[in-house]
Amino acid sequence: MSTSTFTAEDLAFLARPLHGFLTVAGTTQPPQPRPIWFEATDDGTVQFFSEPDAPKLRRLRDDPRASLIVAAPVGERERWVSVDGRVSIETEGAHDLAARLAARYWDLDDPTRAADLAAILDGEQVRAVLHPERVRRMAF
Repeated sequence: MSTSTFTAEDLAFLARPLHGFLTVAGTTQPPQPRPIWFEATDDGTVQFFSEPDAPKLRRLRDDPRASLIVAAPVGERERWVSVDGRVSIETEGAHDLAARLAARYWDLDDPTRAADLAAILDGEQVRAVLHPERVRRMAF
């Protein structure tokens, strides 16, 4: 099934602390998916944060097309959601997003993880927003 928006079931699935695998266009090399933390938003986009000079962002500045796939972990029934679209790079909101996602993916009562988050927040970050043009899903 393919649409340009998320269903309520998609949003519930994407709210879990799962890794997404991001693939960007704009390179002569074969696609190289990278695992990322992400957040599906109320406005129907997907956002993530990154250092501004990361290779994925350099490629997105040249060609904003990207795809994200999120799959259920082993041991659960098969399910995935895939999003294709264009990415905009925003200078605002990255640190807030990083803090929210760290709280979702890490136990911030662990001093090591709290220090890891502090290091992220101490560095320069940008927020990337994937605007869905096609959302596909499979579950059984």
